[in-house]
Amino acid sequence: MITLILLTLPIVAALVTWFSPKESAKKSALFFTLAELGVAIYAYTQYVSNASTQFLFDQSWVPALGIHFKIGIDGISMLMVLLTTFLYPLIVLTAFNKKLNNENAFYALMLFMQAGLIGVFVSLDAFLFYVAWEAALIPIYFVSAIWGGENRIKVTLKFFLYTIFGSLFMLAGIIYLYLQTQGYKTFDIGAFYNLTLSAQQQSYLFWTFFLAFAIKMPIFPFHTWQPDTYTEAPSQGTMLLSGIMLKMGIYGVIRWMIPIVPLGVQTWGTLAISLSIIGIIYASIIAIRQSDMKRLIAYSSIAHVGLIAAGVFIWNMQSLQGAMIQMLNHGLSVVALFFIIQIIEERTGTRDIPSLGGIVLKAPVLAICFVVVMMGAVALPLTNGFVGEFLLLMGIYQYSTWAAVLAGSTIILGAVYMLRMYQNVMLGEANALTASFTDIKGTERVVLFVSVLVIIIIGVYPNFLLKISESSVSELINFVNVKLAVK
Repeated sequence: MITLILLTLPIVAALVTWFSPKESAKKSALFFTLAELGVAIYAYTQYVSNASTQFLFDQSWVPALGIHFKIGIDGISMLMVLLTTFLYPLIVLTAFNKKLNNENAFYALMLFMQAGLIGVFVSLDAFLFYVAWEAALIPIYFVSAIWGGENRIKVTLKFFLYTIFGSLFMLAGIIYLYLQTQGYKTFDIGAFYNLTLSAQQQSYLFWTFFLAFAIKMPIFPFHTWQPDTYTEAPSQGTMLLSGIMLKMGIYGVIRWMIPIVPLGVQTWGTLAISLSIIGIIYASIIAIRQSDMKRLIAYSSIAHVGLIAAGVFIWNMQSLQGAMIQMLNHGLSVVALFFIIQIIEERTGTRDIPSLGGIVLKAPVLAICFVVVMMGAVALPLTNGFVGEFLLLMGIYQYSTWAAVLAGSTIILGAVYMLRMYQNVMLGEANALTASFTDIKGTERVVLFVSVLVIIIIGVYPNFLLKISESSVSELINFVNVKLAVK
């Protein structure tokens, strides 16, 4: 029942928030996101760190087609549920000081999206997974299209078309797998795992899933929708997209693609790894050249996701564990970074890096928080990003020394663009735009203090997160290795 509550509570919350008085919409959203976090923490305390699927709920949904409402949580999905439920209250708080038109709809759409995200991470039926996948897309489309920037309609339409295009390929792959199940047709993930498919079948199916997941992450060259969408979306929409939604693609590769079509991954995996590493270098170089802070972080996100994707496709214990914890770390850091950018833009009216400067003199608390978040983003030891990137690079090194060298460039290039941004925005002399800058207060301090605290806790003691996914990751790797050995 815990998993069912996690999935349905945001839907109830969205409806309550939608029909709440305008002045209480944000409070309603915060209350329900904190309640959802409470349920997730309770699930974590009851979770046994082994490879089994726990808190299972299985109810026949469309018996004639073998569709079940089947959901459950293992170590891999537990981390994603914790990430989603932890970030949501923070993202809601980042909007507390903003004046929004139709706040009820804004927060209700965010909550509907949370239900879709949780659904993706707990689904054990492919049809339900696809429904949740699309359910997460629709609310963020409206959030970006209604509350976004000047070019929001054009940019959001491009994002929608990209993701729908990929989703249709995935749907075709799911239907094909369904037709291959023997006897009573089913969309059950276990049945898909145990299918006997030829190398050619798996090769074709690889592309039906890869296109959907690569667009969602995104990795090069399927990334072109991302910088514009992140820039034009409202800050909270950007946080949802970068902090949580892109993890859907990585999770899909781990949970659905590689275990079902390992021979397809064996055939095309080198290409996927190469594209991921190209994306790391390409996006990092482009980020260095950006003058818009939001756009800079958008490109940095492509680079970080490229490293995670490379680690997933390499598929060893170190790289996969690194990918799991780095998904959390990236989500936390990127949400905090986009919030800092929102604070600076609200106070100065600009995100243009050369136009700013001297903010540290006016806002020392913000400056300290910015430093800690930035250090986590560039993987400084004793911050959250270090352990994830270390494990990823160690796993990639086992695959190829040169691949590790190229992928490792993300640390150097990341330091270049992040330190450059900090130097130009925070240091130096104050100017006309920053002379009256005020330090963070109220909910701003809550969001950034919590983010900084968690960044340090994970950096000092990451083992409690690694232990959650360790058994499930090991089991999945062994399962895939056995399938490859049999073939």
